Order: sequence, then C-alpha cells, then structure tokens
Amino acid sequence: PFLAITGSNGKTTTKELVHAVLSTSYTTYTTSGNLNNHIGVPLTILGIRGDAQIAVIEMGANHLGEIAFYCRIALPTHGLITNCGKAHLEGFGSEEGVRKGKGELFDFLRENGGTAFIMKDYDYLRSMSRGIPQIITYGTSEADVTGDIISADPFLSVTFTSGFNGIVNSHLVGTYNLPNVLAAVCAGKHFTVDDEKIRSAIASYLPSNSRSQLVEKGSNRIILDAYNANPSSMKVAIENFSKAEGANKILVLGAMAELGADSPAEHAALVEQIRKTPWKEVILVGDDFKNVAGGFHHFKTSEDAGRWMKDRVRNAFLLVKGSRSMRMEKVLEFI
Repeated sequence: PFLAITGSNGKTTTKELVHAVLSTSYTTYTTSGNLNNHIGVPLTILGIRGDAQIAVIEMGANHLGEIAFYCRIALPTHGLITNCGKAHLEGFGSEEGVRKGKGELFDFLRENGGTAFIMKDYDYLRSMSRGIPQIITYGTSEADVTGDIISADPFLSVTFTSGFNGIVNSHLVGTYNLPNVLAAVCAGKHFTVDDEKIRSAIASYLPSNSRSQLVEKGSNRIILDAYNANPSSMKVAIENFSKAEGANKILVLGAMAELGADSPAEHAALVEQIRKTPWKEVILVGDDFKNVAGGFHHFKTSEDAGRWMKDRVRNAFLLVKGSRSMRMEKVLEFI
C-alpha cells in the first residue's frame, strides 16, 4: 500500500499522525518534514527501502498538473485529500482551481482502481471522489468512523461513536485538528491496527516545527502555529483562539503569501474578522497588511514586531500565525 496525502490545510499533521499509527504495526516509510514538492517527493520515494510494508507520502502543490505528475511517479494505491480551501490562489487561480488541482489525486485513484479516504462532512470531497472503486469515510456522523470533540482547551480530545471504541486524547491545539485525528484513526482501522495502538500513537504524538504547538515562555502562553497560513486556515485558527479560555489574548499574525490578485481583498477580510472580537492587542506583520491594518499595530517584519513586544507583553495568551516566508516564530525570541 502506498498512501498519498494532499490538501490545502492539515496535510503534514495528518501525514504525521497516520505514520505514527501505522508504524505501530508495519514498517512504514514517510515524507520527512514537509518535503512534499518536486524535489521532496522523489527523495521520499528514493528513501523507501526493501523492507517497507507501507509508505505514506505527502504531496504539496501550487499549480495545476503538479499532483498528477507526483502520482505518475509515486503510483499511490490509496489517497486522502484533507480539504480544499483558499491556498495558493496565485497558482490555482480560484478555489475551484484548488479543487481541480488537489482532485488530480482522486483522478489517478479512479483510473487505477485505488482507495480513497474521505472526510464525509465535506460535500465537495464526496462529489470529487465519485467513481473511485473503494471509498472509506470518516466524519462527525454517518461515516465508517465517526467522532466529535469532547474538549479542546488547550488540547484536543475526541470521543468516537462508530468504527472505533472510546476516547482519543492528543497534544494538538485547536478544534480544526479534529479531521486530522479522525483521518488517522480511519486509516489505522482500515489497515487493521489494534485500537489501543491507534489510541496510544495519537496520544504520544507531539507536534513540532511550529505546527499547533502550545509553548510556555516566561509568563506568556503561546499557540505557535506559524509554519504556514492561508485565508482558510487563518479563519479557523482565529475562531478557535477566540473561544479558548484565557485572559489578555493577543493576535500576532503574519501576511499570507501566494494569493496573487486576491491578496488585498483576503487580507482586508481577515482584518474585518479580527474586529468582531475584543483582543488585548492585535499585531499584524508584512506589507500585505500595510493598507488595511486600520488601528491595529503594524510592522514590516516579525523581528520588528518582536522588538516592539519585548517589554510590553506579560502574562498574555498569544496566537502566532503566518505564512512561512514571514518567519513568525521569530517573535518568540524577544518575549
């Protein structure tokens, strides 16, 4: 089995969780970090040794035809699309273009008798997967594996109602990680991994590389989700943070890259979303926020923001998020 994972958000976390689960029972090879491009995908394939029982490969894309190319060299037998949102609009042209580009994985599975794992809550994934010989579903209801959130403050706990027994506790921050946990459980069940091994693997997984990490620094508590950002992931991250328990909440947000002509409108829309919730401070970083920051603090670089924050941020709860090019984790060096 060769499982390919793509999507706009959550693909690296999903890949890491699936790998953790499958590794409990099989010799499993997977993509290192997020080496998911035209260099990383071949390197991953070349790193798979003869003792492999399962491989899990992450595929990233920012233009049409890219996923189709990776499928021709990886030949996946199984596939999973986490979601399709507003990411890489500069290359895909539109949200519909994103679906077409990510859907190239399902096209390959359809043409080659493959198996797809589907988040059944997303109507568009059900539509995109039609005609694939074997479809296995996960979601919050009416799926092969169903579960929902017990709590997510700060770490996500999920209770399962079908296809799996009991509760899974994680070290992932944010309700938006629910589909990632459901996907890992679903993949584990499909490949006959024991329930307790699935539960233990997810509970033991510690996020790293600035992805949904909870960091304590001095008197401050920080949700560090600064590996990447797009309009879809920013929206859910801010919504999740607004509902989390805690005082003195501060948003520290970097600009979103690769949005092309949509960039001004998407950054303006994000600022309007921010205005709907009272925050102790809002700190916006990057040129894309320059003309829409309004009364919020604006800085050109994350280092500039960090220097301003150095003697001002105490006993606070922060969300730090932005596109990779903004290097938003740098602000932590100053607080």
